[in-house]
Amino acid sequence: MHQYNDFNLLFLLFLNAFSRPTNYFAVYEAGFSGFWAARQLNQFGIKSMVVHPADIPTKQKERLNKSDPVDSRKLSRSLSAKELTAIYIPEKEAEEYRYLNRYRLQLAKDQTRLKNRIKSVLHQFGITIPLEYEERRWSGHFIQWLLLAPFDTEYAKFAFDDLVDHLIQIRNRIKNILQKMRQLAKEESFRKLIPLLFSVPGIGFITAMTLATEIIDMKRFSSLDKLASFVGLVPAVQSSDEKEKNLGISQRRNKFLRTMLIEAAWKAVKIDPALTMKFGELSKRMHRNKAIVRIAKILLNRIRYVWNNQKPYVYSVVS
Repeated sequence: MHQYNDFNLLFLLFLNAFSRPTNYFAVYEAGFSGFWAARQLNQFGIKSMVVHPADIPTKQKERLNKSDPVDSRKLSRSLSAKELTAIYIPEKEAEEYRYLNRYRLQLAKDQTRLKNRIKSVLHQFGITIPLEYEERRWSGHFIQWLLLAPFDTEYAKFAFDDLVDHLIQIRNRIKNILQKMRQLAKEESFRKLIPLLFSVPGIGFITAMTLATEIIDMKRFSSLDKLASFVGLVPAVQSSDEKEKNLGISQRRNKFLRTMLIEAAWKAVKIDPALTMKFGELSKRMHRNKAIVRIAKILLNRIRYVWNNQKPYVYSVVS
């Protein structure tokens, strides 16, 4: 990190040496490198913003001839014309909290892939899972049975056992991360918020922590529509002249939140009578998958209410 500080200092001295005192601005596209550069530049008085690549006005020629110089000129032009809208830059501490939760989600995906690979191997070699494990697959006893799976050669046995061992390791990592997340939930930033989110039907610990670490500050969304747009619970619309075409749910989304909220909505319609009734009404005039997206938006409105008002949700109230 010291090398970045030294670079920024030299850059600032260069600007001061060749320019009269003025305001400096910087902009770059959001990407894998995160927000550290924006924070560093802001510390040295250079007003920095990070923008979503899809929000940058782009000419057809720039799409066909994409390069770093072309992108730089495009960003400079749009910044001068005040055409850019900055995305939210979280505090470094909040971003690190978010990283812990995202790492758990990544490991959960790896775990699912490993389970599918193990099932594929069992099918490939005609190894039938005993009926006693049908209702409790991936339990500790089932894992032990996998380690005893019969193979004719030691080589296939070695490869399969290594695959199962990999699964055991990931399960242990996820367990350790969950313990650390429960410790994090007791920090000042989350101590009051997490129990409030629990009061919303369908919201469990993982969903609550994902909401808290992804949204960070609910006050930055002035309306439910802006929050729903951030999550990805709004329709994509194509309009031409007097014709308007609904393209379905928007492709732009927070990939960590939308799926999780839709899963929470499926749980909520089973335990909250008001949402059960609302889901039934919606299902009469649209497909169930579309209806559940509407329920997810209602659920999001409840989350926004308890967060902003610091009050637990009261059942049987449809927003």
